[in-house]
Amino acid sequence: MTAVDTKDQIYQVLETIKDPEIDTVSVLDLGMVEHVEIEGGHVTIKMLPTFSGCPALNIIQGNIERAVKTVENVDSVEVQFIFNPPWTSDRITEKGREGLKQFGIAPPPKYLEEDGSWHVNCPYCNSEYVTMENIFGPTACRSILYCKSCKNPFEAMKPISTLM
Repeated sequence: MTAVDTKDQIYQVLETIKDPEIDTVSVLDLGMVEHVEIEGGHVTIKMLPTFSGCPALNIIQGNIERAVKTVENVDSVEVQFIFNPPWTSDRITEKGREGLKQFGIAPPPKYLEEDGSWHVNCPYCNSEYVTMENIFGPTACRSILYCKSCKNPFEAMKPISTLM
């Protein structure tokens, strides 16, 4: 098996590693995988945490290490969390955006208005008639909103801010 075959298999395995808090998206869907290096039987995977204080990083690391060790010709796996470049919500794939909706989280808007405001649709009914209940959600990358059409509260991924 060539290094290219091994790398393809590693990416296939990474597609199965779900975010521990959102089981409808993988670490690839979220755009957390920055780089995979293979040297002999040693694999180094550089990951971008969605935010630096994420309590699930140890779980993600362990899940990746166990899964990637099952790939043929892989003897050891090292997961490194790096912070440059920083993770941003534009790294989420289209598949990841759909997975977030399935979980009840509105994906981040693709753009900000000129005044810095952002608009999301309800992940349940797709209504634009939503209000922000709290910019601070259960994690640093999410906010809490309320849909006035279907009357459901929901979370939304925060957008990338060009104002920071």
